[in-house]
This record gives sequence, C-alpha cells and structure tokens, in this order.
Amino acid sequence: MLLSRLNDGPEIFFTLQGEGVSAGLPAVFVRSALCNLHCRWCDTDHTWNFEGTPWKHDKDADPAYRKHKKAEVTIEVPPQEIVARVAAHPCRRVVLTGGEPLLQQEAWLEVISGLRAIDPAYVFEVETNGTRMPSPEFRAAVNQFNVSPKLANSGMEAKLRIVPGVLEFIVSDPKAWFKFVAVNESDIVEIESLCREFKIPSERVLLMPEGRTAAELDRHAQSIVAHCLLHGWRFCDRLHVRLWGDKRGV
Repeated sequence: MLLSRLNDGPEIFFTLQGEGVSAGLPAVFVRSALCNLHCRWCDTDHTWNFEGTPWKHDKDADPAYRKHKKAEVTIEVPPQEIVARVAAHPCRRVVLTGGEPLLQQEAWLEVISGLRAIDPAYVFEVETNGTRMPSPEFRAAVNQFNVSPKLANSGMEAKLRIVPGVLEFIVSDPKAWFKFVAVNESDIVEIESLCREFKIPSERVLLMPEGRTAAELDRHAQSIVAHCLLHGWRFCDRLHVRLWGDKRGV
C-alpha cells in the first residue's frame, strides 16, 4: 500500500494521540498517502499536493514552498512489513491516518488482521474526512472513526467535501466521533447547520481551534470554549502542536 515517506522509510511513529476523544493516549500512527480532497490549509499536504496537480494551498504565499515530488514523499510498503513495524512498538492502539485512509481499505484490512493475529487486543482508530464509504468489513474491524467533515474554509466546493449518503451512514455508527476545526462565527454557523441536517449528536461533536502553534491555538480557544458550553460539544485541543509544534513524525 502507498504510505507517506518520512526520511528514508514509511511514516510510522509512536507518540501520543494529539486530537479527538482519545487525546493523550499512546498510539502508533501509520500515515497513508493520497487524498480525495485538497484543503487549502492542510498540514499534511505532502500526502497529496504533488507536482502537476492544480490545487492551491496557503503555503503558496511562501516563495520557498514547492509542490512535492511524489516519489520523494510516498513509499510503497507491503502490508506485512507495516505489521512488523507497528508490532515493534510497545503499544496496542493504532491510528490509521493520512491523507484519506479509506482510499486503501483492502490493504488496511490486511494490516489489521495481521496485527490482531499477533494480539487480539489491538485497537484501531481511523481518521477520515467522511466522504468515502467504509466497507462492511472495514467498519466491523475498526474500533473508532475520527471523522473530520470539511467546512467552506477548506476552499473546496460543498459537493466535494460533503457527501450526504456517506455522512448519514457514518453518523449512524456509534463508533464515530465528529471533529470540526473552527476559526470564526461563520464556521460555527456552518457546523450548527451540518449537525442539524445530519442529526449528529452533540455529545459526539468535538470543536477544535485552528492553529499550527500554541499561540495560534490560544488565539481562538476562548471563543471555541464558549460554543462548546452553549451546544454541549466537547472542546478538542491539539496536544501534539503544544508539545512539538508543526513537526512531522510526532
């Protein structure tokens, strides 16, 4: 399967989960390459913003920024090698992230079955944008879906970032949590609208401030807290940003 490349190998690392309902728990992250979306503020643009693609990104304003050479930032890794690399870590929580992991479900199922053959106690979280339908087998194998529907601030048309049938299906799964990044009041209005339209339970909504530094997170945190108190949503920080900043592999 195609993974993100970090230095000379696949982007597989042992750290703390930094976001969502499992924040603070030790976890092994496996970052897949490829994504069906192209958010302008994406902090993992190396998984999709390849040379020759037309997508725009906020980093374009930096004269030093260049689109990525796909061969330099991706690596093909057999599922059994992923199993061996993950099993080498003293942790039974695994986060399948990306990019968009649901683009490679069959390969992930091989990884999941391989690790559970070693230890049935393995727990799997999947981070997804909520636009791809999980297969019945994939849905059954995963313990937790961390769903992050994209808002208008992503720079994409609604028809690309919101797929009603898929989102309705995922909402019906009690294993799914919904994480939204908010910057301003228009984001909050959009989140409220999505929650009403798709009947997302307030107790499964997490609201997170936007930011790639602790200072940027703090700038939005107070207003985010106020909306959490009003709607019964859960406040979600970005622990990895506070601990390590905007850095890969942690």
